[in-house]
Amino acid sequence: MVNLFNYIERDSPIHRLTGASKLVGLLMWSLAAMTAFHTPLLVILTFAAFLLFRISRIKLKEISFMLKFTFVFMILNNLLIFLFSPQHAVSIYGTKTVLFEIAGPYVVTAEQLFYHLNVALKYTCTIPVVLLFVSTTNPSEFAASLNRIGVSYRISYAVSIALRYIPDIQREYYDISQSQQARGIEMSKKAKFFQRLKNISAILVPLILSSLERIDTISNAMELRGFGKGKKRTWYNARPFSVGDIIAMVVSIGLFVLSVILTLVTGSRFYNPFV
Repeated sequence: MVNLFNYIERDSPIHRLTGASKLVGLLMWSLAAMTAFHTPLLVILTFAAFLLFRISRIKLKEISFMLKFTFVFMILNNLLIFLFSPQHAVSIYGTKTVLFEIAGPYVVTAEQLFYHLNVALKYTCTIPVVLLFVSTTNPSEFAASLNRIGVSYRISYAVSIALRYIPDIQREYYDISQSQQARGIEMSKKAKFFQRLKNISAILVPLILSSLERIDTISNAMELRGFGKGKKRTWYNARPFSVGDIIAMVVSIGLFVLSVILTLVTGSRFYNPFV
């Protein structure tokens, strides 16, 4: 079964951080990467992202499906940028270094290629950290951490249920798929693409029905236990902030501040090597 988007238990320094500190780190990291096009900073963040994966002991093959999906989306995004605005980078950097012409307005310039490099770097330094956050954060502990920093426990618990429900949907999909194949419905690569797509779409109806049934069961159980009646609640997986949490938050906030400083000092969001 493909590990799509769920928690992977390991014993690592990243796993031992609280969910709140990892959330702050993710937000600051994403803001630092997405608000500016400073290539040296993006390169550093990319190497740091894969270093964090090494520290977390999460294997790339365990999240390979999401990495492949992200790679395809990144390529598609770059192609669409070039298709609809082939000289967008020329207006940004103020110069035009033509490498070769294709047809009409479609001219490949060094500036445009450099811009696409920065777009790719944004993906490679941000998406791995998002996957790392999901893969190393226990949903229940994350909900407790959110509540601890002031988020309503109702919202926190809703986030926890959503995160825990992702592997349940995967498991349900896999079970239904195996049942359908046992009945002779071909879903492997042996079938033609459109036939396989049609057969896979047949899984959606039982998957939706089973999901609705599960939601009804959970909501009834929560209602019977008086969930939401009190203003506060205790958490079984609550943990206090440690020194590692403080360091992680300070470093991530420092990265965002560095990004802002680079923008203010250079007077632009874009690193320009063509000046």
